[in-house]
Amino acid sequence: MIFDVTLPIYEDMIVWPGDPEISVERKEEDGFYVSKLCMGTHSGTHIDPPKHIGKGFDGADSIPLHRLLGPCRVADVSGHGIVTEQVLEDAGIPSHTVRLLLKTDNSRWIGTEKEFREDFVGLSEDAARWLVSRGIEVVGIDGYSIEPYDGTGAVHHILLENGVVIVENLVLRDVPEGSYELLCLPLKLVEGDGAPVRVVLRSDAIDEGVSS
Repeated sequence: MIFDVTLPIYEDMIVWPGDPEISVERKEEDGFYVSKLCMGTHSGTHIDPPKHIGKGFDGADSIPLHRLLGPCRVADVSGHGIVTEQVLEDAGIPSHTVRLLLKTDNSRWIGTEKEFREDFVGLSEDAARWLVSRGIEVVGIDGYSIEPYDGTGAVHHILLENGVVIVENLVLRDVPEGSYELLCLPLKLVEGDGAPVRVVLRSDAIDEGVSS
């Protein structure tokens, strides 16, 4: 089975406060349609590469594709207002996992909300350090950001400074906890601080996120 866990892109969709709004200008010329799409690099389902935190770090075009393709683990950590180290410890994540997607209470509403919600679930700093210590290379979440709305940015820095690629705004509502094959392809935006992605999970995956 294939799960498309990508948010649809459309005009007036929810974006982070202050980010560029999404607009689609449709034109017809000589019987052909050519549209102009305007959006931020962190709109919809997207990756945060290390470049997101400043110069000298890898951009979206520099992330090796094998990092974003392969076995992964979807862990259901719903029922918590914030994902802490203890929540991750209790989630039973296999020790060899390198690609991890977190399904939280955000999955109840992501993609169906009518306005931006500040109460989305994110990670604590100790959870970010736990992910780094476990050798996680890719971490995704079903919310606007990997850290809470009132976060200081420390979660992003802990992860990105250690080369962990972040995937945000996943739609995991209908995805059961378990092992999958992750297919996550970002736009090849040169020195991109972020990039939209199409993310697909295949349920005939192998080995619960072991690196390939």
